[in-house]
Amino acid sequence: MQALGKVLTAMVTPFKVDLSVDYDRAAELAAKLLREGNDGLVVVGTTGESPTLSDEEKLTLFRVVKEAAGRAPVVAGTGSNNHAHTVHLSREAEKTGVDALLIVGPYYNKPSQEGFFQHFSQVAAATPLPIVMYNVPGRTGSSIAAETQLRLAEACPNIVGTKEASGDLALIAKLCAGAPEGFTVWSGDDGLTLPILSVGGYGVVSVVGHVAAGEMKEMVEAYHAGEVRRAAQIHQRLLPLFKAAFLPSGNPACIKRALQVCGFDCGGLRLPLVEASEPDTKEITAVCQALGLA
Repeated sequence: MQALGKVLTAMVTPFKVDLSVDYDRAAELAAKLLREGNDGLVVVGTTGESPTLSDEEKLTLFRVVKEAAGRAPVVAGTGSNNHAHTVHLSREAEKTGVDALLIVGPYYNKPSQEGFFQHFSQVAAATPLPIVMYNVPGRTGSSIAAETQLRLAEACPNIVGTKEASGDLALIAKLCAGAPEGFTVWSGDDGLTLPILSVGGYGVVSVVGHVAAGEMKEMVEAYHAGEVRRAAQIHQRLLPLFKAAFLPSGNPACIKRALQVCGFDCGGLRLPLVEASEPDTKEITAVCQALGLA
């Protein structure tokens, strides 16, 4: 569904000093991200620390961010490894006014491909909202095959795309080649966005879009306009930032530190995540300064 936009940032969740959700800061962050070039926002995904948020916190964030975003699309992360809970939260999210849902492949359970199909198709049948699948086997433990994703795209009209973070370009190329009309493939990995565009991808659900949305948008738009050399130049310029966002301290610790370095503090992290280490902070700071972001 191209109306969701080419560049969406998967928002961090801002916390206060006591690690309660800072909803006012979330609204400010949403406005900032849209002002700086993002087409839309993803709320309560991996980068938003979804495993540590309660349903009440998630639903409040959906409402707050959608209000701040206005007409810009907001995609709500409602997936989990509990099928019944995914259906329930997806239905509740409808009431908040969000534009679409992001449903991650169930983690830890390691379902079969038929299990993936039944899970996604039944969630799609339970809500009229557009659904974007999220394939991230590095976090979930298993990958949704291209054949399964295409089967779902054909069977479920409201499954409108996928966020692909498998890192498997052969899978992604097969997915792009077989995608029906209106089915969109977004990169789920900033550093692979350009290669994914080259095999038929449409855009990116970004992490570095927190601090470099304008350049990510320029890269994607340049590629689609046939300015491949320009897109490659931007990709190469941003390579150190792609790396800095995924240092050993991990995501979202690194991007929260980058936001802080760039003057927009979003607070700490909830355990089991901890803040970026001193060595990682030094590298993040150096990269942001070198790119003129801080």
